[in-house]
Amino acid sequence: MVEKLQHTLRDSASVRWTALLFLAFAMFCSYIFMDILSPIKDLMQSELGWNSTAFGTMQGSETFLNVFIFFLIFAGIILDKMGVRFTAVLSGAVMLVGASINWYAVTKGFQETALAAWFTDHLNYIPVFDELGISPFYEGMPASAKFASVGFMIFGCGVEMAGITVSRGIVKWFKGHEMALAMGSEMALARLGVATCMIFSPMFARLGGHIDVSRSVAFGVILLMIALIMFIVYFFMDRKLDAQTGEVEEADEPFQLRDIGKILSSSGFWLVALLCVLYYSAIFPFQKYAVNMLQCNLTFVQPEADSFWASDTVTMLQYGIMLVVAATAFASNFSKKSGMRIVLQIVSVVFLIVFCYMGYMRQSAETIFAVFPLLAVGITPILGKFIDTKGKAASMLMIGSLLLIACHLTFAFVLPMFKGNGVGGVFVAYITILVLGASFSLVPASLWPSVPKLVDSKVIGSAYALIFWIQNIGLWLFPLLIGKILDASNPEIVRAVDEGTMTPAEAAVQYDYTNPLIMLACLGVAALILGFILKIVDKKQGLGLELPNIQK
Repeated sequence: MVEKLQHTLRDSASVRWTALLFLAFAMFCSYIFMDILSPIKDLMQSELGWNSTAFGTMQGSETFLNVFIFFLIFAGIILDKMGVRFTAVLSGAVMLVGASINWYAVTKGFQETALAAWFTDHLNYIPVFDELGISPFYEGMPASAKFASVGFMIFGCGVEMAGITVSRGIVKWFKGHEMALAMGSEMALARLGVATCMIFSPMFARLGGHIDVSRSVAFGVILLMIALIMFIVYFFMDRKLDAQTGEVEEADEPFQLRDIGKILSSSGFWLVALLCVLYYSAIFPFQKYAVNMLQCNLTFVQPEADSFWASDTVTMLQYGIMLVVAATAFASNFSKKSGMRIVLQIVSVVFLIVFCYMGYMRQSAETIFAVFPLLAVGITPILGKFIDTKGKAASMLMIGSLLLIACHLTFAFVLPMFKGNGVGGVFVAYITILVLGASFSLVPASLWPSVPKLVDSKVIGSAYALIFWIQNIGLWLFPLLIGKILDASNPEIVRAVDEGTMTPAEAAVQYDYTNPLIMLACLGVAALILGFILKIVDKKQGLGLELPNIQK
């Protein structure tokens, strides 16, 4: 009578992985939009007059409402009260609305409207926020940047809501199944969004030989429309699952004020939370400037306009090669046959070399930085498995900090030495970017599984909410600081643009990035010091951070 036992949708591997695909692809699209302007910072300056301060202020606005209006906490409450299905569709809709505003702000049509005039004349002073130095706008900020910031704030609310919702959805569908693999796969696909953005955003901006930055943003908006459709399809799949099981959607412990005292009393929690904000602040804000940093430190000789290397065809081909690198590297971790694993790794390395060669031949900073997530996709499962079985999470955090420091200092002092050396500079850039991507893998693999060891299981949801909120403070602050330091460190460029002796296009690729990179390296030094302290606290208090997650 076994055949009569009830089988639900999640008992079917193909169905639950299909549900994961809908959720993961939606996050993939959101990651693309998150950095859609990052590889075209130079064009934002030459086409719309955004200097580094305007660019950084706009990029930092993504997390403004989450930090200062506490929307991140409200998103958790909405998820607890309304469940995964409703919150997923709501987050998709909020992202799309914010992205649409962002797109309209950078169109040529917006520049001549009464709305643009209003933004020019208003929001130059916001009481309290200006006094505290946290205003998302400033006097003299271009109207397009102000309006784009409004859209990015709204998008930021939606993307944070989507992030916590997708995690809950994976737990629901993979309960009792391959949950760790599912979460790793979702993270890998989402990170590929960064590389996708780096490759395609400049292509759309320059399509047909006519520069229009709004086309890049429109590409992201279309993807977010698809993401919303993915969430809607997931809505119906999830509802059918509940109809089969009769379950009420599970809720994590709601965020409650009384939980804060329990969490904040843990020294281990504070160390991990500060490590999180320091480390992520040295990575995500850097992504928004990385392409322009390469443009300023490397000498590029653009291929002939009618050559293969300047065509859109090579963009599509390189993207296909990137997918092969990511797929084979990721799959090699799960091959049970050593021979097949070696074959997959060899294929991945060969295609990675081809990908890097194509980036060099295209003489394109954005395609060079596109290698950033590729090594991370391949080694994240290895690191996760190592920490699960061997432990050493605190040590991993320290190694990640050391690599972070080395990479930013290399960008600051070594890379500029190769300016004018086409091959040497690109080689140094590739190696450093790949190592930075590997460093990025160490933190999520070691940090997030450590949190349950530091706080009571009854307040784990609240602990994560607090960590995300603290993290968002850094993601708001440091893009803004990088922009301000960049302008302050290059007064002659700012003055030349103001006086008209240098065009914005010329200025955009001549910045000295040394000081912002030193600041990011200092974040790594602070994280390393905290890592040492965390290891000492772990040893004294027996927190178990160096122990494996899987106890035999």
